[in-house]
Amino acid sequence: MKPSAHTWSHYRFHSVWRLPAPPDAVFAVLERAEEYPTWWPQVRSMTRLDDTSGVAVFRSFLPYGLTVTARERHRDPAAGVLEIGMTGDLDGWARWTLRAQPGGTRADYDQEVEVRKPLMRLLALPGRPVFLANHAWMMRGGRRGLASRLRSV
Repeated sequence: MKPSAHTWSHYRFHSVWRLPAPPDAVFAVLERAEEYPTWWPQVRSMTRLDDTSGVAVFRSFLPYGLTVTARERHRDPAAGVLEIGMTGDLDGWARWTLRAQPGGTRADYDQEVEVRKPLMRLLALPGRPVFLANHAWMMRGGRRGLASRLRSV
């Protein structure tokens, strides 16, 4: 059976960031989404809509941006969990799970999305390796930016 366009436009990601600060300090930075553009180069803008939602624009090395409305789904500082739902060019969710480890924090980032941006859906099959590389580049930029931010606070 041949995979459908839905299959090629669906992504699941898992990243592990080892960070040089305790979980509460990492959580304090991650929960301030409006500040992401100051330390994560590929988060081009974040506009707060209210206390639990905002509009974000992402752009990595490919010549297009992705715009999503993010809404808080779960926030538990004691458990180290932050989760959002997303709609727009990406529909799905993303979650940070923080755990103490020697020397700092292990931050697990999980994301499951369906791409809605028409051009990306059109290029879903041939573009998939490039889209995956683009996401990996974005995540490396975020990890480096967050680690640097944590060292400066």
